[in-house]
Amino acid sequence: MSASGGTKAIVAALGANLAIAVSKFVAFAFSGSSSMLAEGVHSLADSGNQFLLLIGGKRAQREATPQHPFGYGRERYVYAFLVSIVLFSVGGMFAIYEGYEKIKHPHALEHWYWPVGVLVFAIIAEGFSFRTAIKESNELRGQLSWTQFVRRAKAPELPVVLLEDFGALIGLVLALGGVGLALITGDGLWDGIGTVCIGVLLVLIALVLAAETKSLLLGEAAGADVVRQIEKATVDGDTVTRIIHMRTLHLGPEELLIAAKIAVRHDETAAEIATAIDAAEARIRAAVPIARVIYLEPDVYSETEAAKGPDREATPGGPAPRPAGH
Repeated sequence: MSASGGTKAIVAALGANLAIAVSKFVAFAFSGSSSMLAEGVHSLADSGNQFLLLIGGKRAQREATPQHPFGYGRERYVYAFLVSIVLFSVGGMFAIYEGYEKIKHPHALEHWYWPVGVLVFAIIAEGFSFRTAIKESNELRGQLSWTQFVRRAKAPELPVVLLEDFGALIGLVLALGGVGLALITGDGLWDGIGTVCIGVLLVLIALVLAAETKSLLLGEAAGADVVRQIEKATVDGDTVTRIIHMRTLHLGPEELLIAAKIAVRHDETAAEIATAIDAAEARIRAAVPIARVIYLEPDVYSETEAAKGPDREATPGGPAPRPAGH
């Protein structure tokens, strides 16, 4: 997933959220609906989140330095994690607090047509943003389900926008339901209940985002399909006969580190082995363009060591454990 692949969805979400936030605050000013206030803060928080994603994408493009020799690719994960914190604190907790206050001190809505009109407009605008995010994601997710795409995506921008837009649409429906019930019954309590439901929804989405981005921050290996491509490209069957051990790590969404111990023939010269390693690196980069940092260590495969088991430390000449998904 490229950085540009998510930028269009981020910009669409940003434009929609800014327009929606203004309209919601206007509707709150005229109607006094706590659902509208909570939704206004939600849209404002979402707008700030889109700014954070754009900033993270820009800062991640900086060149590597002696202090950060592998570059700044993971900065995108840092800003995505900040998004989950903002969504949890500013969006979710504020909505729960505001809904609780409205339940304790309910009052009838004034100028009901303002919140209803704004909510209908917001649903249309969020639907446009959500449609853009779905279109951008479909180009990348392949045969993965939506749940698998959100969980496995190495670039955080599109999953974040997808979850935000999905949560926003559900929240708008909850707000419309709360406002509608308050108008039908004449009891502002329903407006408060709708606001609390919005807050709980935002907290749940924020927790999902935090869990996924935390995993990326800690460092995730390449997916099973990518690992298979690397294995196929590394072994030429001539000088490089097999992979003994291999570990991969995403330095960023489009930056992959590969460290492997490869088996070479015992009678090869140093020059032949060096040439074989260079050729293997070229094949890996051709098969997996995001492989930016590659370390290949030659060794002689040992059947005796392999028989001791798959432990990487105990059997330096033994087999590599199969990655998950193989």
